[in-house]
Amino acid sequence: MRLLIIEDDTALCDALRLHMTKEGYAVDICQDGLDAGYYLKDGSYSLILLDRMLPGMDGLTLLKKLRSMGCTTPVLMLTAMDAIHDRTDGLDAGADDYLVKPFAMPELLSRIRALLRRPAAMREPAVLDFCDLSLNVREHRLIRADKQVSLSMKETSLLELFFENPDKVLSRATILARVWGGDDAVEDGNVDNYVYFARRRFKALEANVSIKSVHGVGYTMIKGRANG
Repeated sequence: MRLLIIEDDTALCDALRLHMTKEGYAVDICQDGLDAGYYLKDGSYSLILLDRMLPGMDGLTLLKKLRSMGCTTPVLMLTAMDAIHDRTDGLDAGADDYLVKPFAMPELLSRIRALLRRPAAMREPAVLDFCDLSLNVREHRLIRADKQVSLSMKETSLLELFFENPDKVLSRATILARVWGGDDAVEDGNVDNYVYFARRRFKALEANVSIKSVHGVGYTMIKGRANG
């Protein structure tokens, strides 16, 4: 599952990314309220962790805007503002839960799990389908008919991105941002390596699906087997 953290405290973002990743979540981080729309437009998230005090656009305004646009993704608001009216303002604006800073990480993780147990209409599907393949995101499995292969977390994240955007050309920058979270230490060659791994998975399953290179841009997943 992929989480979006909208928080301007860099140290807190680093800590949250570390703990969320250990729990098996993929994480994107945005540190400006005005930039959040870019992430929400290009990404599909299971849950949003939203700071109330943000540069560009404050969290409360951003949340109201998201809800007015029909966004139903669960939102857990994080803030140091702990007065009763602050909490009710956040909940009335559309937050699903409200946690006051400083908080204990076990409590945050518990609240995240509780929100993710809510009806599937508020979450991304556990299984994504394209052509003759199914991707079980939660169990990290790629399935075709009666055959299946197990995937690593990064392989799952990469294929999840392709399955959410079939027949679309995904740039290297988009893939790096979505799968590796924009980590500057990650080399561009990792994209090629993991695409190679995905192609091997498709071949092992004899799937009628392939990932095509688009010169100078990136990759696209299409129906049809690769040549060779």
